[in-house]
Amino acid sequence: MDAAVRIHAAWMKALLQLCLWGLCYAQISYSVSEEAKQGTVVGNLAKDLNLSVQDLESRMFELVTGSNARYFEVNRKSGILLVNDRIDREELCESKQKCVLNIEAMSHNPHKLYRVEINVIDINDNSPAFPRQISALEISENVLPGDRFPVNKARDSDTGINSVKTYKIQTNEYFVLDIENDSVELVLQKPLDRERESVIKLVLTAVDGGTPSRSGTMQIIINVLDANDNSPQFTTPLYKVKVHENAPIGTKLLTISASDADEGINSNLEYSIITVDENSPGDLFSINPISGDIIVKGNIDHEERSLIELRIQAKDKGHPPRMSRCKVLIEVVDVNDNAPVISVTLLMSSVREDIKPGTDVALITVSDKDSQVNGKVDCKIIDPSPFKLQLSYKNSYALVVNEALDRERDSRYDVTIVANDEGTPSLSSSTVITLYVSDVNDNAPLFPAHIIHINVKENSPVGGLLASVTARDLDIGENALVSYSLFDVESGKVSNLMNINSHTGELYSLKTFDYEEMNRLQFKVQATDSGVPQLSSNVTVNVFILDENDNSPVFLPPYSDPGSINSENIPYSAEAGYFVAKVRAVDADSGYNALLSYHITEPKGTNLFKIGTSTGEIRTKRRMSDNDLKTHPLIITVSDHGEPSLSTSMSIEVVVVENMDILQPSLRHVPVKEENFSNLNLYLLIAIVSVSVIFLLSLIALIAAKCYGTDGAFSSSSAPVVTTHPDGSWSYSKSTQKYDVCFSSDTLKSDVVVFPSPFPPADAELISINGGDTFSLTQTLPNTGVVRLYLL
Repeated sequence: MDAAVRIHAAWMKALLQLCLWGLCYAQISYSVSEEAKQGTVVGNLAKDLNLSVQDLESRMFELVTGSNARYFEVNRKSGILLVNDRIDREELCESKQKCVLNIEAMSHNPHKLYRVEINVIDINDNSPAFPRQISALEISENVLPGDRFPVNKARDSDTGINSVKTYKIQTNEYFVLDIENDSVELVLQKPLDRERESVIKLVLTAVDGGTPSRSGTMQIIINVLDANDNSPQFTTPLYKVKVHENAPIGTKLLTISASDADEGINSNLEYSIITVDENSPGDLFSINPISGDIIVKGNIDHEERSLIELRIQAKDKGHPPRMSRCKVLIEVVDVNDNAPVISVTLLMSSVREDIKPGTDVALITVSDKDSQVNGKVDCKIIDPSPFKLQLSYKNSYALVVNEALDRERDSRYDVTIVANDEGTPSLSSSTVITLYVSDVNDNAPLFPAHIIHINVKENSPVGGLLASVTARDLDIGENALVSYSLFDVESGKVSNLMNINSHTGELYSLKTFDYEEMNRLQFKVQATDSGVPQLSSNVTVNVFILDENDNSPVFLPPYSDPGSINSENIPYSAEAGYFVAKVRAVDADSGYNALLSYHITEPKGTNLFKIGTSTGEIRTKRRMSDNDLKTHPLIITVSDHGEPSLSTSMSIEVVVVENMDILQPSLRHVPVKEENFSNLNLYLLIAIVSVSVIFLLSLIALIAAKCYGTDGAFSSSSAPVVTTHPDGSWSYSKSTQKYDVCFSSDTLKSDVVVFPSPFPPADAELISINGGDTFSLTQTLPNTGVVRLYLL
């Protein structure tokens, strides 16, 4: 039974691999005798498969599936298929008439599968054998010539011509041998005489048809009994009945009935099941010896036997007893009691994530021991996955890649395969195939942003850590090992200013930065992985140099010459608010560090002169009096708003002059009160209004041109943009330059000081000018009344 199961499994496995990757070749058949010596040539596979001998080694040609493969081997140098192990046909195929071994041969790169069928030829290596060495028969002396007495047949493990072909009986005067179909019977030739001979011993010989022939013998001892001249007679010589497999023990199948014409003890019958040979199913059924009821006493399995033949004997109790026999044919009805069996053969241990759709990764065979509709099986994948089942041959499937894989999304797939038969109720089984996805270098290193901004204070120490620029690679192993490098974008001098750690991406300075020399540095960092081929990506790094208050204000001419004597003359009749002089200073720093304020530091608490803190205009506070000095030395100090604040001082000597003719009052005097309009003031007001109108019209034209350029008529990427604000301030932008516009609203004569701004502060507010698409960021400097504008 175990050998039959192994043969069945090997046959199903052969069907599984009949078609691999959709590439099947015609079946090749060979024949070989059982018990052939190791090394016996079976056939030339290379020639019959049209393969060159060179391909056998280069493509690793081999026998791949089934336990049958161990019986053979392929010589890769010659392509000859050889016997590798002892082949016993009786062990492999038992009593089957034809013994066929199916093996598969495979070549790699690319994969191709070939099916080879090997017919094992039987040789006469087994002698016929009877179930018993001695068989005893009891025959009444009053039996008539021509009566028949069946004897046990011999069994020969060989098949065909090598199986049992004939029987011979020892020469005697009473019996001859009659062989009909599947029975061997002794036929009485002349009446028996117990008084003459009560025991007859015969030798029955079974001879097979092999060359040379083999034989087996059994001794038959015939005890001649005294007269009981009527044998039992069954109602029919053949009974037929159906029973479902797995019928409960004790189930009654049918009742056998026979009758005897004798009377008394010679008519009392006893029923029994006759064991004809070792394969008789006597262990599955029992019969009530009195009633003739046949009862199930063992497990009936349709998959082992679908048709069972019982031989029932009825024997009377006469002396000697007479007997007769009948046949009972039992048809075993299949019940869906076997779940499908799933067998999986993996073709690769792991799947590359760049594997092409349509590639086979596993072979799946489904079998069901049941028959007909109970043995029909449907196989499917129950969970969504990038794989599909593709039917290859009958119940053989290939697990195929159905869509592109991505290890970064899923590195492992547990594919659950369920097989359901079509029985009622349906039975199912499942298996899980675990597939791991191996990594390929398909992801470049990824920076967190396309542009990285780094703020660095000027005068920071050399070698300081500025920032860490790192990239993440979604791959693993060597494919995710990232190295970093620099290359210039603008100036070509980044290698003299910066250094990067190739392993960590940390940026270090190689020199001290000076905001006044350079306020921005742009370059790129490249991240490259270690995969094959290597992949890389770039990120633009903007290093903004933050201004430090390291420059003192400097006065502009005419008060900037060191060691010069600065003096201004004013008339004695000067009114309050009379314009004396205007000092100007600049600061090389920017922002608050360049926002200047002017103060008169000497003499302290002067009540004659004042200075505009943001404009530097020196004016009189009141009219002159006779008590005032004629010469007034003033110490003017200009300070920035940095931390700490830096300042510079200079001296101006103001001389009061009596002669008015040497002065120009129209240029030096600006009345404080608006009631005393002069003609010059009127002209000045008209000029200012005219300039404002022209400026406003120009601004409208520029905004219209910008809006039209946005629609594609003109390119405005480099056009200057001037923006006005409700408080009268304005901002100017050209290309990528940005300016701070700082002014005071307390006078019409305030100078406009523009400072470059490398980046907008965090507290800036985005506003839209005139409802157009010109935007600026505004920031009000605390406690200064100064508005800073950033044009975008």
